[in-house]
Amino acid sequence: MDLDPGLAALRPLGGFFVLRTCGASPHRPLPALAHACRENPADGPGGGLPYDPLAFRVRKVAAALGAPETRVAASVAHQGLAARLWSVTLGCAALYGRIPDLDPNLLYWDPDATAPDDLWLAEVRPRPGDAATAAEVVLATHLAPLTAALRARYRLAPGLLWGNAASALAASARELDRWAHRHGRTDAAARARSLTAGLLAHPLLAGTGTLTGTAFRRRSCCLYYRVPGGGVCGDCCFSRPPRSPRPPRPSPSP
Repeated sequence: MDLDPGLAALRPLGGFFVLRTCGASPHRPLPALAHACRENPADGPGGGLPYDPLAFRVRKVAAALGAPETRVAASVAHQGLAARLWSVTLGCAALYGRIPDLDPNLLYWDPDATAPDDLWLAEVRPRPGDAATAAEVVLATHLAPLTAALRARYRLAPGLLWGNAASALAASARELDRWAHRHGRTDAAARARSLTAGLLAHPLLAGTGTLTGTAFRRRSCCLYYRVPGGGVCGDCCFSRPPRSPRPPRPSPSP
């Protein structure tokens, strides 16, 4: 089935899967994702906007979470955007058999939106729905430059960021699998599982965790446990939030 201009098949999936397309116009100027995720903010703001979209997004997430460290908010922001990109791509592959070309100069992002991240695609161009194309569209085109930018700006470990990308992929696949089984779309569930397994074997994601059925256990932590009341995620490498080591007690006086 060919992609329709509005990607209507994604609408019943809701939330992270829906993508606004050329049928709707952004309500205000938005940065193209290519310009928003610059590694060096000195290169200038994105999309002609008078601010740095990526730094703006991280500050917004930090304020919403009450994050004690900027890098915690940067990690959460990264995982949220990765989840949107994977959900759109995986949802289209499962339901249409094809994926949209998320050309970074045609994909716009609202850094001031609430979760999930608000994306708008100016033109729907169909691409094959295989793992190699999905890796090119999401990993190479978007997540690699986004990961480089967040590493450079916030000193996040590469293993953490690629773990975020793998976790977001697995979570998108899990939600799609649940929807597909509720609606008798075993064909869509099978395509999503196959594509997810293929993507997790990609060199950038290989070794980030273990996929068992639709359950994923990552080998890194996204740092969400450091948010007040955050706890650990369901796929975290930790079974409980780590504790900071206590300072040594002073020796008793003789």
